[in-house]
Amino acid sequence: MSLENILVVGKDPKIQRLARPFTERLFSADDTDDTWQMIESIQPHLILVGSGISHNKLCSFLQISRAKCIDTPVVVIGDNDNPQHADHFISLGAYDYLKGDSDHQRLAQVIEKIKKGPAENQHDRTRYFCEDCPSSVSIVGRSGSTLKALKMVRLVAESSCNPVLIVGETGTGKELAARAVHILRHGPDKKFIAINCAALTANLLESELFGHVKGSFTSADREKTGLLELAGDGSVFLDEINTLPTELQAKLLRVLQEKTFRKVGGVEEIECKATIIASSNKNLSKEVKKGAFRPDLYWRLAICPIALAPLRAESRKDDILLLAEYFIKNSTVCPEKAARIKGLTTLAAQALQKHHWPGNIRELRNVIERAMLLETSNKIGLSNLILNPEQLAAGDDEPTNVGLKDFSLDRAEKELIAKALAEARWQKTRAAALLGITRATLYAKVKQYNIQQPSTQPAGAVSA
Repeated sequence: MSLENILVVGKDPKIQRLARPFTERLFSADDTDDTWQMIESIQPHLILVGSGISHNKLCSFLQISRAKCIDTPVVVIGDNDNPQHADHFISLGAYDYLKGDSDHQRLAQVIEKIKKGPAENQHDRTRYFCEDCPSSVSIVGRSGSTLKALKMVRLVAESSCNPVLIVGETGTGKELAARAVHILRHGPDKKFIAINCAALTANLLESELFGHVKGSFTSADREKTGLLELAGDGSVFLDEINTLPTELQAKLLRVLQEKTFRKVGGVEEIECKATIIASSNKNLSKEVKKGAFRPDLYWRLAICPIALAPLRAESRKDDILLLAEYFIKNSTVCPEKAARIKGLTTLAAQALQKHHWPGNIRELRNVIERAMLLETSNKIGLSNLILNPEQLAAGDDEPTNVGLKDFSLDRAEKELIAKALAEARWQKTRAAALLGITRATLYAKVKQYNIQQPSTQPAGAVSA
């Protein structure tokens, strides 16, 4: 059980001794600043960062690695067992965190997981999910905002709070949060029934929720059991409750207060045992001020609201590339490409981080799936990262990408030339042919952008 190349970052000799049994070739760098050219030239299968590296430098290293789309697993070896340190480093992109000497034996397990490859590790919860996320709910994210929201999900689920209110923009994952509350409170075997309040007329919605007796209205040719009764002691999820018609708001308020309801046209009181989980993509307090939502219902719902931040929020931006990676690895549109496409180019990653994401996670998933369909190389590039889907329908040749004011044509050209040289193994005639330019032009561009061939014998090699 070994990896071909392991790079150790830091001056602690214990880390080198720890890594030596697990690799054929061991390389070392004294500091994170010395790693970038080594990573490019030796292409390590694992990077071990010792406790001698300062906290700020380590955080910066992880952030830059993510921005550069370096997919080499980084394992941090700490000198304490502070769980907040582990969560923070993993949220920044670390593969795992070993808590000092007492946890060193886990390195063998970590290396075994790395050797299995992404196809077998795509459900690796330590990378994509935090501890508060139920195993059957895929709420990807380790940002501060996601950790806070999931702690609130668990807190509310483990209480007897009923109803439960979840607020957030469209596409932020409100239904997944509702399912998490349901599973943590009732388990996966109880019924979870979701209904979109905006999708039905007032009469149909009332019949769906409460049921009706035969003959209660013209088309009621048989008795119907409503969703509140059908859910039993499970959960009913009322999505977009802000669109609930005013007359139904009063009836729902009575259900929440009395825990009973009547079928449409019925006289019998039926007990409501279900947990009522409601969501809103609008600020309900503002809706109350506008007269569009009943204040008494709002105050009844807003016991302990769970708020989901949009992707553009500073507190959630760390989730963008993690979500993109998860969608790439778990693509159902192109499952045959999921193993081949390893990630994003640097420019593509930067574009994702700069985008405003009005459609949030749902929009991000669509962008990645679209790029998976179009991409032919092993990394999704900027040209296939089409953030305006109408452009495809219009048949435009040039994609409209985000952050155009920050886009550098020189930087894009440099990246393209460096990629062609790497693919041609630095045979300049072949690289020029790949780019469709003359050899003389290629030489001029290499000089202009100071593109240097990686050293084949990087400094800092340690004989294994």
